[in-house]
Amino acid sequence: MSHPNRRRFLAGVGASLIAAPILGTLSQKTHAATAARRLVVMFSPNGTIHKHWRPSGSGKNFTFPAGSILEPLAPHQNRVIVCDGLDFVGAENHEAGMAAMLTGGGGLGTATNGMSLDQYVAKQIGQAERFSSLEFGVQTSAWGGNTQTRISYSGPGVFVPPDDSPKSVFTRMFGDLVGGPGQIDAALARKKSILDLVSGEIKSLRNQVGTEERVKLDEHLEALKKVENGLQGPSCTAPAAPPTVGTYDNDSFPTIGQLQMDLLVMSLACGMTRVASIQWNHTVGPVVMSWAGVSEGHHGLSHSDDGNAAGVSAFVATERWYASQFAYLIDKLSTTPDPDGGNLIDSTVLLWCKELGDGRMHDCKSVPFVLAGGGGLVTGQYLNFGGKSHTQLLVSVCQALGLSNTTFGDPAKGSGSLPGLFA
Repeated sequence: MSHPNRRRFLAGVGASLIAAPILGTLSQKTHAATAARRLVVMFSPNGTIHKHWRPSGSGKNFTFPAGSILEPLAPHQNRVIVCDGLDFVGAENHEAGMAAMLTGGGGLGTATNGMSLDQYVAKQIGQAERFSSLEFGVQTSAWGGNTQTRISYSGPGVFVPPDDSPKSVFTRMFGDLVGGPGQIDAALARKKSILDLVSGEIKSLRNQVGTEERVKLDEHLEALKKVENGLQGPSCTAPAAPPTVGTYDNDSFPTIGQLQMDLLVMSLACGMTRVASIQWNHTVGPVVMSWAGVSEGHHGLSHSDDGNAAGVSAFVATERWYASQFAYLIDKLSTTPDPDGGNLIDSTVLLWCKELGDGRMHDCKSVPFVLAGGGGLVTGQYLNFGGKSHTQLLVSVCQALGLSNTTFGDPAKGSGSLPGLFA
């Protein structure tokens, strides 16, 4: 069966909503030389042990030591920026770290109104997509929805839950295209009628704006024509449905994760969304990575002190496994064609984040972040920012995506982008 459009699915939105991000960016100036078009966020929990995480060297002259946590990224060294020395100002411990990680501690009345990075970006660039954002989970919700288990916020304290089931995600993505010819024809007809309605509303809106805005709206109408043409034939084939796996069976963890990552990349390649996240477990997460040769829970291992050599070694093994998952995402994005040309990695900002710095200290100092992708980022670097606020990293990601905000979250925690990320 075929997915009828790899660019835009406009169901449920009107012309004014679709045009808003276009009209709102007419006078914006991007920090990046070439703005990225997509954002992917990956989260893994429970902090790190810095001496086993940090690369050797600095700037462009760095290496991943043998056996270190980030060594699985060595094949992609030229595609990443390892960001060290970023603090969550005013936040400590698991829950506060989770709440601040992607929100920057923002509330109502701030530039980002308490939204997390993914949801803020989705509001700016994702409203014309079939899904403004997609949240993929891997055993995130066995403990319900609370500050320990959620990374995405649509407003202060308002969680955006990830979907832990690949089958459920698959149904959302392809459910109206998996069936007999009559079902598919009906789905195509519905989408065609929505496109006709939206095009008519945009043409009406065109008469109410100035010359510069009309140029942008004309470009958008042309894009809608391409979408309509895309409905006439196959451009993204629905894969086989994911196998049935126990959503919260411990040993299903890596299988679920790979299924979710594959669906995530497909959602970008098929134009279903421009913003996606994958959340591995949650803070204080108890998963036992038996497949990585360990027999204790991840959170327990994160508290191994230097006198517990076996515990430290096991924790490093689990963190290396997470690093290999980030490498897998880079691989997939690097080898999957972008429908607009090139490969997805070139038009995507990919961010790996954590909620703690040293998990043994329960602090939010020198919290590890790794960036990859496009948006004018100068990749192939290890940068230590010496205690700057991580909110400046969130600003930098926004600017790599062509947005113009200079603060993210609480402006008192820091403003502007980080030095050295852009040419």
